Amino acid sequence: MKIFLFLLYKRQRDIFLYVFSGANVKEYFSQEIGGHRIQRIPITESKGRVHTSSVTVAVMEPGEQTKIKLNPNDIKIQTMRGRGNGGQKKNVTDSCVVVKHIPTGFVVRCEKERSQIKNKEFALEELTKRVQDLYNSKTNAKEVINRREQIGTGSRSEKRRTYTFKSDTVIDHVSEKRASLKMVFKGNLKLLHI
Repeated sequence: MKIFLFLLYKRQRDIFLYVFSGANVKEYFSQEIGGHRIQRIPITESKGRVHTSSVTVAVMEPGEQTKIKLNPNDIKIQTMRGRGNGGQKKNVTDSCVVVKHIPTGFVVRCEKERSQIKNKEFALEELTKRVQDLYNSKTNAKEVINRREQIGTGSRSEKRRTYTFKSDTVIDHVSEKRASLKMVFKGNLKLLHI
């Protein structure tokens, strides 16, 4: 059983997130991707003008947060004497540790502690964080591209469905099917699916 995210975008700032799980969830909700337009006459409208609102929908799998484990063969570790003021034998012992991650070229230097072992631990922790951030940024960039492809520009011309309260109809512009607004709001979305 997989879990999929159902994202509603109202304007650029407002994002509403719904999570669904079950069999064939992605196939079912993939029919909802795109722009949805709602046409209604509010109670407060005295002249009977129709107000139009729109949202865009994206359906995505949740991103997997994988922990990076650094391969010891990809790491080069050097020890040297510390720089700066020489208190507490800093310039006398090889307590400074420089760790380089060869595939990314990241270099971390640590000379906080007098102990070489502690400095090595701190440097490896920092290097792992940097590599993890690089990996996450690449993953996030792919998700952003996927989301943009699904929602498009969000303009009214890129509409998937129109919900009209005045005539009690829902029109799916892709499948070219119509259904009663009441039936769709009861959860009968299959009336509009291809």
